[in-house]
Amino acid sequence: MNEFLTCHTTGTGGSIKETPEDFRVDEIPLYTPCGEGEHLYLEVEKRGLTTFDLMSRLAKALGVKEREMGYAGLKDARATTRQFVSVSGVRPEQALALELEGVRILSARYHRNKLRTGHLAGNRFQIRIRGVIDGALEAALDALHILQMTGVPNRFGSQRYGVMGNSHIIGHALLRGDYPEAARQIIGIPERINNERWRQAAQQFAAGDLDGALQALPGRFRDERRLIMALKEGRSAEQAVLVMPRKLQRLYLSAYQSHLFDRVVDMRLASLDQLWPGDLAYKHANGACFVVQDPQAEQPRADQFEISPTGPMFGHKMMVAQGQAGLLEQGLLDKEGLVLENFRLGKGLAMEGERRALRVPLGAPEAEQDGDDLLLSFGLPRGSYATSVLHEIMKN
Repeated sequence: MNEFLTCHTTGTGGSIKETPEDFRVDEIPLYTPCGEGEHLYLEVEKRGLTTFDLMSRLAKALGVKEREMGYAGLKDARATTRQFVSVSGVRPEQALALELEGVRILSARYHRNKLRTGHLAGNRFQIRIRGVIDGALEAALDALHILQMTGVPNRFGSQRYGVMGNSHIIGHALLRGDYPEAARQIIGIPERINNERWRQAAQQFAAGDLDGALQALPGRFRDERRLIMALKEGRSAEQAVLVMPRKLQRLYLSAYQSHLFDRVVDMRLASLDQLWPGDLAYKHANGACFVVQDPQAEQPRADQFEISPTGPMFGHKMMVAQGQAGLLEQGLLDKEGLVLENFRLGKGLAMEGERRALRVPLGAPEAEQDGDDLLLSFGLPRGSYATSVLHEIMKN
């Protein structure tokens, strides 16, 4: 199985994100603020900060509660990004007068509703790839042409799986009820850890030395420390793992859903733009899905990028594909030893599931050479990742 849709083009090589200016992201809003209402929409440029860091700093500076603020999407820390956030009880001149390191308020305008996750049309990226090979521009243009014609594989990619690349493994262990394995993965696999103290803590934990693990664990690992303390107090592995914040547990489960989806993308890569019998097709105009009864009749719509085949974000309420597509997805679930009902976890952890397009359109791609570097510009719909495009272009 080839890992690249653009397997017949040469990779450009190179590296990204050497500085925050190398990776620029501009949020494309779903709507513009109307100029009246109780919520103030701030257009913010941030540099070297996560969205959560940004929200925390703004809340403190403006004297508002962070939980009452809104944002449309999360943006990378290792980048320069422009995005919108909403606050209430703040005047425009108060926000525009703020001076915060790494933050610039570009505009402030009122709107009637709070900004919520998903209230964006997509993102526009401007990326510098440093140190590319000779002939990189031609190779990149060839790859971009294929991606524009066929669509971008809608993978989540490695950024979804955490620093050690094992968040999905933890999620799988939670679904199976294998809490000792979940705990081992949460504390960390020693051979994957570069930080000396963290690696030592993981080694002590693996050897059953809980006191040694606590002593070695860096102070910032508060959640991991709580897990080890629970085990020291005699609680079961299940009880210890479940002391972890609910938000973090859901993140692990979501990472596992993403991992399974990425595997379906890989399995269908050679025919990413082709509808299969029983597919659930995604309408790009409104996000609705329908069962493909006659692939031949519907294929012209897929060729026009009106619709695309979908893959599973497995969950207990997910719409199930039928026919050939359904067999492939069920085979993956069987291989993992799971059924959809396994995703109906208690304690607020149930994952309902949904369908996700296997490919997305690439908006207005551009590439140009700048000395030894390559400059890329393109747009993607919300929920899709620039790394999927870079994976196909750089191939490293």
